[in-house]
Amino acid sequence: MYRWWRGGDYLAAEVRADIEDPGDNILVIVGDGRVVGQIQWTAEDDPGYRHASIDIYVDPAVHGRGVGTGAARTLARHLIFDRGHHRLTIDPAAGNAAAIRCYTKVGFHPVGVTRRYERGPDGTWHDGLLMDLPAEELAN
Repeated sequence: MYRWWRGGDYLAAEVRADIEDPGDNILVIVGDGRVVGQIQWTAEDDPGYRHASIDIYVDPAVHGRGVGTGAARTLARHLIFDRGHHRLTIDPAAGNAAAIRCYTKVGFHPVGVTRRYERGPDGTWHDGLLMDLPAEELAN
C-alpha cells in the first residue's frame, strides 16, 4: 500500500521498497539531488493485445515544474520506440486536473471514466479516468 500523502521522508522509503520487488519495472525520478517521485510500467505481452500501462507519482513539493510531464514523456518514448508498444494507458484520478493536464501534454487522451475505481486516503471511493496514447500521437 502506498502512503504518499504522508510526504516527507516516507517517499524515499516507499520508492526503495517498490524497487526491491523484482517483478516491477520502476524508475526513480530524481530532482535537486533527492528522490522526488517514481514512474513505473507494466506490459501486456500477448501479441493480440500488446500495450503498456504507466503509473507515476511526483512529490507535491515539485509540482508545477514539468517533472511529471518530462518523466511521462521520457518513459512513453522508451516504451514506444525502444520496446515497440503501439499503445500506452494511464489512469489518473478523475478529479486530478493537474495530472490530466500533464498527461494530455504528452499526448494521452481520455477514453472513459471508471467509476469508484480506487479508495482514497480519506477512505472513500473515487472515480478514475482511463487515458490512452496510440504511438503515432506521442507529443514531442
